[in-house]
Amino acid sequence: MVKVTKNMNLKELITKHPETMEVFFEKGLQCAMCHMSSQETVGQAAEAHGIKIEKLLKDLNKAVAKKK
Repeated sequence: MVKVTKNMNLKELITKHPETMEVFFEKGLQCAMCHMSSQETVGQAAEAHGIKIEKLLKDLNKAVAKKK
C-alpha cells in the first residue's frame, strides 16, 4: 500500500493517484494543477498555503486507501 508523505512530488502523486485531487481542491490547493506541481512536494504546497501537513497527509492517505 502506498503511503503519502510530505516529501512526495505533487505532480507524481496526482498522476499515480488522481483520487487525491479531490482532497487538494477541498483544502483550497488549486496549485495541484499549476505548472509548479512538477517541482513542488506535498509539504511545500501545504506550507505555502498555510495548511496543516498532518491533516492533509491523513486525508490524502485516506483517499488513496479508499481507492484500493
